[in-house]
Amino acid sequence: MKDPFRSARLIYRAVESPEDDAFFLSMAQDYEAVANADATMLKPAAKKFSEERRKYFTDKALLGVLICLPAPSSNSTTTTTTDDAASSPKPIPIGRIHLSGSAPGLGHHRNSSIGIGIAAPYQRQGYGGEAIEWILRWGFLIAGLHRIEIGCFGWNEGAGRLYERLGFTPEGRKREAIWFDGGFHDTVEFSMLEHEWRAKQNRP
Repeated sequence: MKDPFRSARLIYRAVESPEDDAFFLSMAQDYEAVANADATMLKPAAKKFSEERRKYFTDKALLGVLICLPAPSSNSTTTTTTDDAASSPKPIPIGRIHLSGSAPGLGHHRNSSIGIGIAAPYQRQGYGGEAIEWILRWGFLIAGLHRIEIGCFGWNEGAGRLYERLGFTPEGRKREAIWFDGGFHDTVEFSMLEHEWRAKQNRP
């Protein structure tokens, strides 16, 4: 079995505390990305917020991981000691992705939703789509989910086009459901079912 926490270009690793708190804070301070992914009122990010987000990933999400690029390769040919391994370059976090956990009493429906954020310097390079395809595979094959949702805000038309290219089906639009930047905007919902994913992968 190949490594289930790798895709073509990316590594997916568990969230660690406290070493990842600074990364979560930096993501929370990317206000354009936050506005595209979170309907809560936009406020200056505090360390407490990033800690709460990290705890959601570790304690409440069905799966919450950091999206990473592989560590820069070393050209050294010398033998590596245990101490060297501990200090060797580590995968570089560039984003986060999670599948929501079920509320008490609802787990038997086998539904979940995707949340994703990519750090600004790494956007528009295909990493988001690659990570979504990876987490779909994990959700359907490892977690046994039946239905996975994802959504976007009406102004983020690029995200909607990406989700459709990945095979999600548009399910509906909530008209003027959120207030942002001086006006009301729609939210758009998409979903994929397990058998749809399997057909796309040519799996029985």
